[in-house]
Amino acid sequence: MADESSSGSGIGWFLAGLGLGALLGVLYAPKAGRETREDLMSTAMDAKNKAAELVEKGRRQAEDYMDRGKEYYDKGRSQWSQYVDRGRGYLDDQRERVAAAVEAGKQAYHSSTEQNS
Repeated sequence: MADESSSGSGIGWFLAGLGLGALLGVLYAPKAGRETREDLMSTAMDAKNKAAELVEKGRRQAEDYMDRGKEYYDKGRSQWSQYVDRGRGYLDDQRERVAAAVEAGKQAYHSSTEQNS
């Protein structure tokens, strides 16, 4: 199997060969010089427009991915905050229970020592 870098390079060479072949075909076509130049300019403008479209499409996709990433980040952050708040509530509840148990133990100790005295 070919790896991705060689397949990407292969596509680049294929497109370069395609462009070169088209250029040579236009140059050797039985047309007047002016028509050939117009064809070359037209092809160049078409390529420029196509490249601009591809760049714009890539930019829109990048923005879409960024927006989705921000949404996922915000959602994760919100969930994390909820978990932290729940954990704090649980710890506070346990702290109060332990404090109440310690206080009850102190009172039981004091009442048992007072009864024994």
